[in-house]
Amino acid sequence: MTIEQMVTEYSSMLYRICVVMLGNEADAQDAVQDTFCRYLERAGDFHDKEHEKAWLIKVAQNRCRDMLRFHLRHPKIDIAEITASYEDPEYSEVLAELIGLPLAVKSVVYLHYIEGYKLAEIAQILNISVNAVKKRLQRGRELLRLKLGDENS
Repeated sequence: MTIEQMVTEYSSMLYRICVVMLGNEADAQDAVQDTFCRYLERAGDFHDKEHEKAWLIKVAQNRCRDMLRFHLRHPKIDIAEITASYEDPEYSEVLAELIGLPLAVKSVVYLHYIEGYKLAEIAQILNISVNAVKKRLQRGRELLRLKLGDENS
């Protein structure tokens, strides 16, 4: 059986299993895709069609369990929940733009303006020079000014 035939035959069944286990359509799609990738990488000889189907189901279930474990260890907070916690819409807009900054800039801006760290403390925390902190702060202010300035114009 070719991979195209397998995807056609088993993808909807695997998707339903993954949706039930994960409760999230996007994660379920990822799990099904990972299952077929594992099939391409590691599938051995199967006794019959039912053995192959059982293998795919087991791999999909294991992938779902892995994803659930990951989500338990690495909880996420939805951006809508964060911005909704600010009563002033201007603050939620700034926070949304801050989250959209590049990681290196975002971490420096956050530590300085939100957490109140001094430049030398940020340099020590991030293991970069004070000049690098200054440059990232400058870049962050410019990016925020451009994003927020364009929306307010």
